[in-house]
Amino acid sequence: MSVLSRRPVADIVARRFAAKINSAIHPAGEPRFPEIVVRTAYLNVETRHGPVAATLYFPPSPAGVPGVYVNAHGGGFVVGHRQQDDAWCRFLAANANVVVLNTDYALAPQTRFPTPVEQFYDVVSWASEPERDWDGTRLCVGGQSAGGNLSAAVARMALENAGPDISLQILHYPPLDIVTPPARKPTPLGSKAVLQPWLCEVFDTAYVPDRAMRRHRFVSPAWGDNADGIAGIAPALVITAQYDRLRNEAKQYADKLSAAGALAEYVEVSDVDHGYDIMTDETETIRRMYSLITGHVNRAIG
Repeated sequence: MSVLSRRPVADIVARRFAAKINSAIHPAGEPRFPEIVVRTAYLNVETRHGPVAATLYFPPSPAGVPGVYVNAHGGGFVVGHRQQDDAWCRFLAANANVVVLNTDYALAPQTRFPTPVEQFYDVVSWASEPERDWDGTRLCVGGQSAGGNLSAAVARMALENAGPDISLQILHYPPLDIVTPPARKPTPLGSKAVLQPWLCEVFDTAYVPDRAMRRHRFVSPAWGDNADGIAGIAPALVITAQYDRLRNEAKQYADKLSAAGALAEYVEVSDVDHGYDIMTDETETIRRMYSLITGHVNRAIG
């Protein structure tokens, strides 16, 4: 067991790593898709763990009352902020008939599981309420990396709590099994991969230091038999990256979703690694994948 699996050490490394990374709003440089301009508004959403900051992105020309898409950013539950998904949220609002609600959530190690999951669920529940300026019955959730994990967990919570009704969940290169040691998750990129085992160990320990708790279905939905009994869960679009260390677990979960009749589509993006749409200049690939996701959202909300 690595020294990074010890909670005090992982917490120190996580805080230092976050302090360095969180200073960059646009890790890839200039804002992507600067030609896409939509109206935005800022708000706080109350949750059982206090308020969380969020940004609303409005479709330029909604066809009637728009639906809503609730987005959770990535960052290993330790780093990141909603601004890093600004390009994606602008793209979706400009091309789908949805208001995009892009939310923050509490980060580890200051706050650990289950607080971020419960916050995201509360935000999604708030977005589904009838008094909003959109149609909360036409609701999608989604996220990249850790945000995909939170989206999978919230879809499962919605299934078990009989609501809110979710039309589609988007799981974009998500971590879905943090029980399996990171070093046992292969990638053809080796030492050049974005997610190195030591970094995954820091993220996992900071978020869920109790190794037994990592088996929880809201933490590791792809592990063991956690995906049994998910008939009726919201349909999912699962997207992986060919070189991502997390590819196999997301594919396994997609297979479980398919068996339950809840897989909208599984897509593997060729020749890219984890975080390709945030940390690279593969603009055409990014535009193609964002268009694919947007198409699924439009179909899901009718």
